[in-house]
Amino acid sequence: MRFNQSGKLHKQVLTLVCLTLAMFFMVTGAQAKTTKIKLATADGSKGTPAGNAMEYWAKLIEEKSNGSIKVNVYFQGELGGQQEVFDQFVMGDIDLMLSWPMTSYDKRISVLYTPYMVLSWEDAMAAYAPGGWLNTIIDGLFADLGLKFFGPWPEGFNGISTRKRYATTFDGAKGIKVRTPPAFPFAHVVQTLGYQTADIAWNELYTAIQTGVVDGDAANIIFWDYEYFRDVIEYYVHYKQQFMTANLVANLEAFSLLSKEHQAIVAESAKLVMEKQFKEGRDLDMQYRQKAIDHGIKYIPLSKEDHAAAIKAVRTEVWPEMEKIVGKELMDQIRQNASKL
Repeated sequence: MRFNQSGKLHKQVLTLVCLTLAMFFMVTGAQAKTTKIKLATADGSKGTPAGNAMEYWAKLIEEKSNGSIKVNVYFQGELGGQQEVFDQFVMGDIDLMLSWPMTSYDKRISVLYTPYMVLSWEDAMAAYAPGGWLNTIIDGLFADLGLKFFGPWPEGFNGISTRKRYATTFDGAKGIKVRTPPAFPFAHVVQTLGYQTADIAWNELYTAIQTGVVDGDAANIIFWDYEYFRDVIEYYVHYKQQFMTANLVANLEAFSLLSKEHQAIVAESAKLVMEKQFKEGRDLDMQYRQKAIDHGIKYIPLSKEDHAAAIKAVRTEVWPEMEKIVGKELMDQIRQNASKL
């Protein structure tokens, strides 16, 4: 190389160095701007429908943001029990949740668990879908808790699973003790159906059924009882007392700190998760019903007469008690819009 080209060489080297530095700062800047979001659930391990829904939500958010949002997913048990995880969520330590909300902060949230409020998937879809009468109620209640409601994640109608004996009537249920979730009005509903109830931690329930501390589990769709207790339960009576749905929600303060673009991405992704579950939830419930039957669990639907008797008894007994908790205004809306017998 000739010395009279050294000036040109110097410029080329300088240009290369500047480009390299520019690329370094661009990459570093992009990394520094990556938003990290913590998404959790207290109910649903990896590979379950709920776990899959969370991973799908996280995937959509990351893809739509071109990687500018990183979502860390935490499944059941990884951050604590039901109440502990919901506490963390309300305090802002968790940003997003697929949540079955606890009623400890606002008992009006128990409106979600109003028994025999809807009696068919069609009625449930109309009530819970965006713009539906129940969707509008829930949106306001969550806002009062400092939570942003995106939409429901429907599962289906619940029932009561037991070991050794089962019941379809009030008299038949006498002496049968079942576990109910620690939220109003689950225990009250099941007691009205004739059962005794016990408050047992979810992670202790298998052993409790196995050893006879309780005879079974109440208030869950068949998926949960098949997935976790299929080796210790023998019957699943489909009372259909409540339409169970988780909820796609955000801590409102954490959500407000996101850019408008990122807020839109999180909300749109939640909508897609919700729409997917509306399409697939009913079939999924049917699939797990068949899995339970194939495993040897006896699936028992209520007769038309027994179902009508259960609906009448629970609405008569529990709805007035719910009014004391959620208020007359909310219960009037439920009475006006609830499925007709």
